[in-house]
Amino acid sequence: MTFLNLNLSHPVIRTTETTTAPLGALGARLLMDGGDSDGRFGLVEHPIAPRGLAAPLHLHTREDEYSFVLEGRWGFQLADEVVFAEPGDLVYKPRDVWHTFWNASDEPARLLEIISPSGFERFFPEVSAVLMEHGPDNPELLGEVGERYGLKFDMEATPAIAVAHGLVMDVPEEG
Repeated sequence: MTFLNLNLSHPVIRTTETTTAPLGALGARLLMDGGDSDGRFGLVEHPIAPRGLAAPLHLHTREDEYSFVLEGRWGFQLADEVVFAEPGDLVYKPRDVWHTFWNASDEPARLLEIISPSGFERFFPEVSAVLMEHGPDNPELLGEVGERYGLKFDMEATPAIAVAHGLVMDVPEEG
């Protein structure tokens, strides 16, 4: 899994050229890493399962995130406040603020994540590889990857958020 380079000889990234890193209920479609913007921002699309919790409660120490909702209704916990956003809405998730987000609907949803400055977008393929190799029940490994990106997790607060909003952390098995 990798990002593609944008430049004047390759100015368009086609859907068929991208890969999506699976992260449980959330995916991370790898669009643009910061190399193409001289480190100013990275770009990831997040598809998510119905009622999916995107991530444990977490805090970024190096970057801000901006979530532009493409489809569905999304919930965001920003510190102690919960807000909701719908298609066309933009949500600011500043660094050093505990937050998480989720699909607040019973249908799949998508948003575009702008990460500034860039760097954190590389977390997604790395943590996806860890999840695929070791499974989701290894918070120590998740914490190790997060530390490399200046990310902190509050695993103890996460289950209460999931229960309060009727959320799932993983995609149910088909069968």
